[in-house]
Amino acid sequence: MTEPNFLTRTRAAYDTMAVRYTEFTRDELAARPLERALLAAFAELVGADGGGRVLDVGCGNGRVARHLRDLGLDVEGVDLSPGMITEARRLHPDLRFTVGSMLALDVPDATLTGLLAWYSVIHVPDDLLPAVFAEFHRVLAPGGHLLLGFQVGDEHVHRTDAWGDPVDVVFHRRRPDDVAQLLAAAGLTTHARLHREPQPWPGGVEPTAQAFLLARRPM
Repeated sequence: MTEPNFLTRTRAAYDTMAVRYTEFTRDELAARPLERALLAAFAELVGADGGGRVLDVGCGNGRVARHLRDLGLDVEGVDLSPGMITEARRLHPDLRFTVGSMLALDVPDATLTGLLAWYSVIHVPDDLLPAVFAEFHRVLAPGGHLLLGFQVGDEHVHRTDAWGDPVDVVFHRRRPDDVAQLLAAAGLTTHARLHREPQPWPGGVEPTAQAFLLARRPM
């Protein structure tokens, strides 16, 4: 079966920039107190429900999975890019990372107590996003928590360069209300959201505001 074109392009892009991306994001969380607070709240919610298996979908180099593990969660990561998984395994050899797609997670039904999608659905085209959220619903146990992070906007940005290397990847910016509606259609209830204005980052200021949604599969 032929995979969607966006998967092929996104995988190739992150394989190309895996090492440079790791360097770029090395100290990212240390400079993001609001994001750390959200991740801490997510960890507390999952822990309050007894803990259990947590999956970082689109884990990249594993930096956020590492942070969640240090907060006490039983977390593992999955990413489309073998290059990013190589980085994750190198940096965090005590954690489990596998190559896979969020369109077809290798996870049994209703077995996750938590799922993190931290800037990973940003490459999914609009017409496939409902299928991704349906997959999230499938793998979350009743009462399981979901935390999404993404860039705010209405446009789709095509990038062809990453630190001087050629890539072919699209970033889909979205409105929090629109994402919450898609989550609801998939059976996931949003119970908190944060809209953060652009902040400084290496080389300037973020080009967009950022959004974070906490959702849950109903009991």
